Amino acid sequence: MSTTGSTTRRRRWAALLGVTALAVAAGGALAAPAGAATNVDFATHCIPPAVAGIPPIDGTTTAIVTVDNASPKVGDTVKVTYKVVTPAASNPTSISLPADIMTPSGKVTLGGAQTGDVTVVGEKKNDPVAGNAPFPGFEMTGTFTVTAPGAITLSPGDYNIHTSYILELDTPCTVTNPPAPVSETITAADAPQPNTRAIQLGSASGNPGDSVTVTGSNFTPGATVTLAGRSGASQTGDTATVTADASGSISGPLVVNDKTTTGVVAYEGAAWSDDLGAGPAAYTVIDNTPIPDNAQKLTTTVNPGKLSMSQAGDSVTLKAVDFGKGGPSTGDLQTVTVQDFRGGPAGWSLTGKVTDFTAPGAKIDAGQLSWTPACVTKAGSPSTCQAGSPGTVGSSGATLASAPAATLTGGEFTVDAQLSLNVPQFTPPGSYSGVLTLTLS
Repeated sequence: MSTTGSTTRRRRWAALLGVTALAVAAGGALAAPAGAATNVDFATHCIPPAVAGIPPIDGTTTAIVTVDNASPKVGDTVKVTYKVVTPAASNPTSISLPADIMTPSGKVTLGGAQTGDVTVVGEKKNDPVAGNAPFPGFEMTGTFTVTAPGAITLSPGDYNIHTSYILELDTPCTVTNPPAPVSETITAADAPQPNTRAIQLGSASGNPGDSVTVTGSNFTPGATVTLAGRSGASQTGDTATVTADASGSISGPLVVNDKTTTGVVAYEGAAWSDDLGAGPAAYTVIDNTPIPDNAQKLTTTVNPGKLSMSQAGDSVTLKAVDFGKGGPSTGDLQTVTVQDFRGGPAGWSLTGKVTDFTAPGAKIDAGQLSWTPACVTKAGSPSTCQAGSPGTVGSSGATLASAPAATLTGGEFTVDAQLSLNVPQFTPPGSYSGVLTLTLS
């Protein structure tokens, strides 16, 4: 036997056996819900690469599944981490294996109120493994969107170990008796129901003591609804009550005497609530007080402006990722400035949607782009900017920032976002581009 042939076979066996043993190690699972993690062990069946000439290996793995939010709402995005704490096998050879040859991927199984699988991927990262030494643990991460309220269980599922050492090889491992024990449970709440109550006024102004007709829709059928004048953020003494009909509609008069009135609201319950109210609808009381002798009445006008936006640039270069590793390609949105100089009661919403990221002959789905929005209100602005929720942007779109309706709105706002494109592990090399379109309304 030649020395060269012997060395080649040793390297090949080191790679193949390394893959096999790592795969067995990944078989175990230990789970940890936020604040109440539970370790679980489960049997795993691993199939080494055919060229290794090794029969399937059965072992037990200990792993942990954790989440970044154990009390999400429907529509929230939850990050899942599947971590193998104690692999089930050791290096079966006396040959040392190098660092950073292993890239794990797998699935976490959802049960209970929401079912399905969450795809998770790990970094190409591992410590060197000495001959006959235990294999190191590893972890994989992924995200899912909550679609149903209630208790959602998470169990470690099947996984695959890809190794890059001499050869590119895969070792798939499956849960012997699926599903594996539950290692994490989260409780999802219903998404807040949108308040669709709305009112309209029969006129936008009147003299002190005039009656204005208030009509509205989408109130609770049969509810007693209070009609009230508003002066800025405060309620005036002008009130009346009406009863919503079987369809939730209202109609009734409100006598307005207070000369400081700027709007009219309608609400269910004992006091104004954003959740149970509508308005304010703008209303002005005309000051018809007689001008005294030897006096002059001075009047000026403040003209309304428009709602507009501008951005610091029109391109963003995201951080590159490696083929075979994939993961988040991150960057920062070009800063957007929103100016609301209308001066009325209306709020605004800034939304965005993105196309697929394409390269010649390949693409990354639009649903892989997520963002973490931020919004800052310029001092003195009547409105307060609200950042959208972190999560997927996708082709359907998501809210980047908004400002609610109020008696008087307006101001200047600076909007930013951290961007993250989840690049699948073996996405073909190339330059991928997508278009993120922002809409202000």
